[in-house]
Amino acid sequence: MKTLILSCNTGEGHNSSAKAIKTYMDKLGLESEIKDTLAIASPAVSKRVSKAYDYSIKGSLFCNLYNLGDFISRHVTQIKSPIYYANRLCADKLYQYIDLHNFDAIIAVHLFAAEALTAVKRVHGLTAPTLFVMTDYTCIPFISETELDMYAIPHEGLTDEFESRGIPREKITATGIPVNTGDLSLSKERARNIINRTFGWPENRNNWFMIMGGSMGFGNMAQLIAELCKKTMHSDRIICICGRNKEQQVSISEQFTDVSQVKIVGYTDKISLLMDCCDVLFSKPGGITSTEAIIKNIPLIHTAPIPGLEDKNALFFHSHNMSYYTKDIHEQVDTAITLCNNHELREKMLKAQRMNANHDTCDIIVNLITEMTQ
Repeated sequence: MKTLILSCNTGEGHNSSAKAIKTYMDKLGLESEIKDTLAIASPAVSKRVSKAYDYSIKGSLFCNLYNLGDFISRHVTQIKSPIYYANRLCADKLYQYIDLHNFDAIIAVHLFAAEALTAVKRVHGLTAPTLFVMTDYTCIPFISETELDMYAIPHEGLTDEFESRGIPREKITATGIPVNTGDLSLSKERARNIINRTFGWPENRNNWFMIMGGSMGFGNMAQLIAELCKKTMHSDRIICICGRNKEQQVSISEQFTDVSQVKIVGYTDKISLLMDCCDVLFSKPGGITSTEAIIKNIPLIHTAPIPGLEDKNALFFHSHNMSYYTKDIHEQVDTAITLCNNHELREKMLKAQRMNANHDTCDIIVNLITEMTQ
């Protein structure tokens, strides 16, 4: 079986899920390839869309576009969205690529890919099985426009929502979100020994906090660090991941250059190791990072989201007791400290995570796509 996994360069989350699926397929000896959907049609367009997305989330533009899209997809069903027509332009080249490389199945981990595949099916009569993998804990706008063969959703509790938005129930399967948390989770002690040596920290048994703002370093991380420094012990540890936001990394590093318990990190492939170290994770509520946290079973504080999908992610996790969600930084820090000191409250959150996490997501997806090809 040869599988094409289609993603898009709007944030790193979708690519992360694509890589998790491919890594699992590689282990099974199954051939697969990841491609940026827009880049198949035009690498220049892909870069422009990626830059536009980065720009939109810095203000209210993304939120306004999301809300508009959600309204259109719910109430203006007689016409297709601009997103569908934009991705329709990829259809010819995408079909040529699929045909040229003889793919047996196609997995889409982004709406753009699902829209493009829908156009390929309509225009070219694509017969290879198609699967859409949802990477947020809600139904995204315009999903009703897509016509893929199956839809893998993060949680069975979302089935009714997806069906209400036009996806036939028989096409929906709850798989979880595919994430790659490393080949092996290390014990907290072993992981901390590695990081202590890396950062030149002395060994200690105090609390470790980690702050993540996604690949673009979203959120007011400097204020959160300052509040943590104010309310925690000098021997506690604070690690802040700024992702690809180099400007923010430099700015925060300058602010806390003389604070020994704080380390500022840019983009890194050691997220799994760093997660194994921490007692509490502060993160914007992206679907991928949130799923990684519950798979790792780490107390989770959801910080201010990118408006739109991430609001829904945060509310879903909070309502299922898998995280604590507030936009108030003082409350975030106070809750994190309580989670460190209150065993009963901490265990309540961890138990909820264990009940809702799916450790076999990639296996379920690969089995599903294999059955579809047969």
